[in-house]
Amino acid sequence: YNVGAAILTGDEPIEASTLANPYYAGALVSAYNDYQIAEWLPKDSRFMGSIIIAPQDPKLAAAEIRRLGNHPRMVQVLASQGSVKPYGDPFYHPIFEACAEVGLPFAIHLGGHGGINWNAVAPAPTTFFWETHAILHMSALSHVASMIAHGVFEKWPDLYFVIIECGVAWVPSVLWRLDADYKALRKETPWLKMLPSEYCRRNIRFSTQPLEQPANIQHLWSTLEAMDGENTLMFASDYPHWDYDDANTLHIPPAWKSKIMGLNALEVYKRIPRTQAANAA
Repeated sequence: YNVGAAILTGDEPIEASTLANPYYAGALVSAYNDYQIAEWLPKDSRFMGSIIIAPQDPKLAAAEIRRLGNHPRMVQVLASQGSVKPYGDPFYHPIFEACAEVGLPFAIHLGGHGGINWNAVAPAPTTFFWETHAILHMSALSHVASMIAHGVFEKWPDLYFVIIECGVAWVPSVLWRLDADYKALRKETPWLKMLPSEYCRRNIRFSTQPLEQPANIQHLWSTLEAMDGENTLMFASDYPHWDYDDANTLHIPPAWKSKIMGLNALEVYKRIPRTQAANAA
């Protein structure tokens, strides 16, 4: 696959966000982060790590970010998609302050629902796994709207917000609605200086996995074009899960391949040496 750099996102550690005891949750993710650095990063120079946090206590999470934030191979701060509030809420702002301080993007990965966190889908848990899996992106919509509306990207204009494993076809329709309602009701949020879609294009990035698979591939490409996918998408494999995406069979416009398969990621993950990463996955 000619992978030049691979960012490790773990799996179960992000579920610490579901625990009622924030001190226990913080200790779990801290131990995992140390394990990742000691046991995984030395195995291959192409491996890059994620500082996993338990967001239910933002001050503890910020302390963990500052503890490891200067490690040269820890390239992002990672939390679960599940949370007790949408991430733009000022409750979480200490996390973003710490991210900005150490120069790392803030990413969320699918998971971490239940426990003290809200349901994966509204209004209540679904019955079958396949229906749940198909609509797990629902809470990501709330996070996008919240991060923009609460002015996170005005307070920290250089902060990247990365959404991992939540699909992408929903993005254009949400941005269209956010722009329309903001134009009509902008007095509610006078701190915003741009349209929601402009903040998204500047500050929010999306992983390709799981990329939607319509019968007519042109429908997907039109959707990706509507969200400026050439510049806002980054390849993710989700390996070794059952629904992982093969880098060699990704259905994206051929002219976008170099950006989506590596260059866009290098803009977000600035600690990955460009000389090292012909492709970043």
